Amino acid sequence: MSELEELHRRIASCPDCDLCRTRSHVVPGEGPPDAEVLFVGEAPGFYEDQQARPFVGPAGRFLDELIGSIGLRREQVFITNVVKCRPPNNRDPLPGEMEACRKYLQHQIELIRPKVIVSLGRYSLAWFSPRDPISKVHGQAKVKDSVYFIPMYHPAAALHAGNMRHIIEEDFRKIPAVLEQARQAPPQQAAPDLEPEQMRLFQLDG
Repeated sequence: MSELEELHRRIASCPDCDLCRTRSHVVPGEGPPDAEVLFVGEAPGFYEDQQARPFVGPAGRFLDELIGSIGLRREQVFITNVVKCRPPNNRDPLPGEMEACRKYLQHQIELIRPKVIVSLGRYSLAWFSPRDPISKVHGQAKVKDSVYFIPMYHPAAALHAGNMRHIIEEDFRKIPAVLEQARQAPPQQAAPDLEPEQMRLFQLDG
């Protein structure tokens, strides 16, 4: 059994917050243990709680479309959440719940060692960069803790506000260029913040 599989076994029996009393299944995440891109959402919803898989409801189908639009397949990336159990009635995760799961996401990042981390939603962004408002930083690549990091709106935002779909699609189109940059240049050699002008240099044709 790999270290990642062993970690997911521990997550599956976690009693560290009250969500263990209301969950149907724990949702550790899924994807190859050496994935170059790690997507981090906020928390499982109804469908995820039933299937023990991340992003399998309507927002997940849109995420699959987005991943396909940049030439990747779901099977090539790792997808997880900040909180591994569904909050009741799909409410926002509480600070204590996020803190209880912190060690698990940290360990996943250490084991997977992705080249690019994409946060999905404001609670995921807050886990990585609590002072940044998502409305100001979405789609802007940074180097954080020696990894390229891109905050994005949650795919569910496009289901509630149609005008968000175009914004999310535009932000996703930046991922291939950042990934290629990560392959070519170790993050330790990159500037902490990649300004819009630099991002334009990364853009792929189309």
